[in-house]
Amino acid sequence: MPFSLFFPSRKESPIVSENQTKFTDFILLRFSEKPEQQEALFGLFLGMYLVTVIGNLLIILAVGSDSHLHRPMYFFLSNLSFVDFCMVSTIVPNLLVSILIENKAITHVDCLAQMYFFMVFSCMDNFLLTAMAYDRFVAICHPLRYSAIMNPRLCGLLVLLSWIISLLDSLLHTLMVTRLSFCIDHEIQHFFCDLAEILKLSCSDTLMNYILIYILAGLLVFLPFTGILSSYIQICSSILKIPSSQGKYKAFSTCGSHLSVVSLFYSTGLGVYFSSSFTHSSWKSTVASAMYSVVTPMLNPFIYTLRNKDIKDALRKLISRTVSSQ
Repeated sequence: MPFSLFFPSRKESPIVSENQTKFTDFILLRFSEKPEQQEALFGLFLGMYLVTVIGNLLIILAVGSDSHLHRPMYFFLSNLSFVDFCMVSTIVPNLLVSILIENKAITHVDCLAQMYFFMVFSCMDNFLLTAMAYDRFVAICHPLRYSAIMNPRLCGLLVLLSWIISLLDSLLHTLMVTRLSFCIDHEIQHFFCDLAEILKLSCSDTLMNYILIYILAGLLVFLPFTGILSSYIQICSSILKIPSSQGKYKAFSTCGSHLSVVSLFYSTGLGVYFSSSFTHSSWKSTVASAMYSVVTPMLNPFIYTLRNKDIKDALRKLISRTVSSQ
């Protein structure tokens, strides 16, 4: 579930029949109304999208092609790369097309679909990072039992449950939105269909929507984050008990990449929350959302590639095999 849903500021809209209308399109206001800036925005987001797609696909191919990486840590990493690829593909292509054809309209159905899939992949990111934290906890705190605990069946079950919960959570929010009616003003102050922004446009009573947001955010965001925090507290405690400094460094380096990704994910998520809750600047909120939804998935492959020797070696083998086969 995206961080912009944490305690969203409720915008009261009077339920007046003449202010309600049936329409087929929302209007996404994007980043800028200035025509001279559209070309730069198109190039920027196209570049970030291509880097994200290539980086995450390389991680998936590297993990799948190298038998040395057929371990729980890299199984979760390949799933995280797939989810990040899907997240940016939900948002950026539509943004690029709208800039290219100079059309800011998005149909009601397409908007709900974009909102649904964005929430699915945001929620999946959260669960996968939690599963990866648990994997590091078992590897460092219970190394002798690692193979028995983190068996393929448990890893597959964790990913399957993450998908099921994410799909059901997003479906519930989407169904709750379909019952709402919307005012004449249907301009979304964003570059994609975000649930919090859509609720602000409703002329219906959105109290139940917000109650659902509060409950599910507590269950599906704060509980996994607490699990990650608890795992790393115990990891740090176990590392401090290692007598040699070299052993401490080796143990901590195995979770350095994951810790960097977790920090980036939650810091940008908190940026979305604070920008939407404590400022009235739509520009700041949009930029914070771009950092969370586009920049973070782009940086994750670089973090794991630069900080992980196994991934570097697998990528070298993959590239050398590709070059030699041509």
